[in-house]
Amino acid sequence: MPQTLPSSLPPGAIRTLALVGPATAGKTSLAEALLQAAGAIGAAGSVERGSTVADFDPLARKHLHSLNSVPIHLAHRETRIHVIDTPGLPDFIGPALTALEAVETAVVVVNAANGIEPTARRMMDAAAQRGLARMVVVNKIDAQGVNLAALLEDLRAAFGKECLPLNLPAAGASEIVDCWFEPAAAPGHEADFSSVAAAHRALVEQVVEVDAAFVDRYLNEGDVDARELHAPLEQALREGHLIPVCFVSARNGTGVAALLDAIVSLLPNPTEGNPPQFLRGEGAQAEPIEVLPDPQRHVLAHVFKLSIDPYVGKLGIFRVHQGTLTRDSLLYVGDGRKPFKVGHLFMLQGKNLVEVPSVGPGEIAAVAKVDEIHADAVLHDAAEDDHIHLKPPAFPVPVHGLAIEPKRHGDEQRMWEILQKVIAEDPCLRIEQVAATHETVVYGLGEFHLRVLLERLSEIYKFEVATRPPKIAYRESVTIPADGHHRHKKQTGGAGQFGEVFLRVEPMARGAGFEFIDATKGGVIPNQFMPAVEKGVRQAMAEGAIAGYPVVDVRVTVTDGKHHSVDSKEVAFVTAARKAFIAAVREARPIVLEPMVEIEIAAADAHMGDITGDLSSRRGQVSGTDTLGDGLLAIRGLAPLAELAGYQSRLNTLTGGQGRYTIAFSHYEAVPPGTQQKLVAQHKVAEEE
Repeated sequence: MPQTLPSSLPPGAIRTLALVGPATAGKTSLAEALLQAAGAIGAAGSVERGSTVADFDPLARKHLHSLNSVPIHLAHRETRIHVIDTPGLPDFIGPALTALEAVETAVVVVNAANGIEPTARRMMDAAAQRGLARMVVVNKIDAQGVNLAALLEDLRAAFGKECLPLNLPAAGASEIVDCWFEPAAAPGHEADFSSVAAAHRALVEQVVEVDAAFVDRYLNEGDVDARELHAPLEQALREGHLIPVCFVSARNGTGVAALLDAIVSLLPNPTEGNPPQFLRGEGAQAEPIEVLPDPQRHVLAHVFKLSIDPYVGKLGIFRVHQGTLTRDSLLYVGDGRKPFKVGHLFMLQGKNLVEVPSVGPGEIAAVAKVDEIHADAVLHDAAEDDHIHLKPPAFPVPVHGLAIEPKRHGDEQRMWEILQKVIAEDPCLRIEQVAATHETVVYGLGEFHLRVLLERLSEIYKFEVATRPPKIAYRESVTIPADGHHRHKKQTGGAGQFGEVFLRVEPMARGAGFEFIDATKGGVIPNQFMPAVEKGVRQAMAEGAIAGYPVVDVRVTVTDGKHHSVDSKEVAFVTAARKAFIAAVREARPIVLEPMVEIEIAAADAHMGDITGDLSSRRGQVSGTDTLGDGLLAIRGLAPLAELAGYQSRLNTLTGGQGRYTIAFSHYEAVPPGTQQKLVAQHKVAEEE
C-alpha cells in the first residue's frame, strides 16, 4: 500500500534527485520501478508500450525516448522523494541540465551492458560543477554477458577512487547485498565479486577521512558502526569525497527496494546538501547570498522548467528553496512589480497534477496559468528580492539552423507565437529573425532536435510550416578602383527626366562599411539632387551588382555630372546613380564575400584526426587545440559558414553522437572563384525568370 504523507513536511523528510545519463541507461524504467516499489502505482508500465508515468508526451512515446524532464514523487519510510526523469539524448541535454538546479543529488544511471557512455561523463561533470551529491546506479545488471566487476573498475578509473559500491550483486545478480550497514555478508549471500567485508571497509575508510575524530576511532577500534557516521557521510557526499555505486535491474526489480532505502537513509535532505548558488545583482557585480531551507523565512523558489500545452496552458514548475508557499500567497516573478495570487498549487506525477495546500523548502511543485512566469524565474514574496537569480548552468550553444515559414500566407504572427511557446520549454532552442536574409531561423543542437520541434508544431499545435536550410549572408565588394557613368534621359511629352552621374568606386578595408563623397565642382549636380544620387547608390548596394548580394566596404566618390534646369528630377538622379554604380562595380574586379566563423569543437581526443580532416575538407583551418580533461579536446579553427550546413549530423557520425561545436562570426572573406561563378550564374537565371 502506498504511504500517505502530510502535505507539509519538514525539510529533513524530503529527498530530491535527478535521474541523468545516456538514453540507453533505462532511467524512465528505473523511475517506474521506484514508483512501483513505493506503492505509488500498481503494475509498472513499459517504455515500449508507451505506458510509463514519465513518458506521457505523445512524441516521447512515438520516438521511445524521453524528450523533456518529468517530475514525479513517491513516499517511502515517512519520506517524500522527488524524482526528475531526464532525457538522455545529446540533443535534449538542456532539460537535463536544468533539472540539476532543482535537486540535492544527481543519480547518474549507467547501462551495465554499454558501460560508461559520454553522456554519463558529461552529466557527472555538470553535477560536480553545481556542487551536487552524486550517486551512480548501474542498471540492467541482469543483461547477458555483462562484467560488473570490470565495470566497477571502469567507473573508478573514469570518476575517481571516490566511486565505491554501496551494495553488490549476489546470486548471479538476482539479489543485492548491502555493504554499508552490514560489515560482512550473511551466510549464503556472498557477493558475486569482491566481498561485502572489503566493500564495507573501503566505504567506512573513505567516509571517516573527512572527520579526524572518527579517523582516530577507526584506527583504534578497527571499525565504526555505520549508523554513527551519518554526519561525515553527508559531508563526504557534499564534498564529492564519496560517490556511492548501487546495482539494480529496473526490469525485474532487483535492487530497487535497496535503492529506495539508500535514498532515504543516505542521500542528503535539503538541509544537508550544498546550498543553492543564488546571486543578487547582475553581471560582474552579482554577489552570492545565503538561502536557507527554513519554512519560516520569506519565500524563494526557482522555476527550473516551463511546460506549455495548447489545451492546459502554461505550467511553471519550481523548486522551493526557502519559505512556505500556500494557496492565496502573493508572489512576485523576478523583478516584476506586480505580484500574482496563487490560486492552486500542484505536485506533479507525470502528466497528473496533484493539488496540495502548501509546499515548503525542498518541495517541487507547480502553478498554472500565470502569464508572467518564465523559465529561470525566481518567485518571491518580498519586493526587495527582485534582483535575485540562480546561477545558470553552462548550456551548449544551439547552432544547427533551419529557416522556417508558415505554409499559409498571413500566419506569420501565429507561427511566431507558437515557436515562442515551444522554445520556452527548452533552453537549447533559439529563434532569430535574420535581417540580412529576411528569414526566421530556428536553432537547435542537432537534426533530431529540430525534427522533434517541427513534429511538435504539426502534431501538437496542428500548424504546418515549410523549411529549408538558412540562406548564407553573402556580400559583394570590389578589389580595385574603377569609374562608372550613366545618363538617364526620358522624354514622354511634356516635362521629361534628365540626370547624369559620373562616379568612382574604391575598395575599403574589410568591415569599414560605406563612404560617400561629393567631389563635384561648379554645381554640375545641384545640392538638392545630391541626396538622390546617394539614394541611388545605396539602392544599388542593397540589390547587389553581380550576384544579388549587398555591396560592402566601398568608397563612392561622385566626380562629375550634368543636370537640366527643367527636366532634372530626383528620380532621374536616383536612376543615373544606381546604374553608374553598377557599371563601376563591374569594372572594379568585383568579388563575392562569404561569412567566416570561428569554430570550436569539443570531442574525445580519439576523434581528433577524423575531425580535423573533415574540417579541412570544408575549407576550414585548425588554429589550435586545448585539453579539456577526461580525454576530451577542444579544436579551434576558422571555417566558411556555407560549408557547415548539417555539420552536427556529420560530427555525430564522426564521434558517435557525442561531439559538440559552437560558432561565432569572425569576418568576411572572398569565396573561391568557382563558387563565385556559380553564385553569379544562379543570380542571372533568377533575373531571367
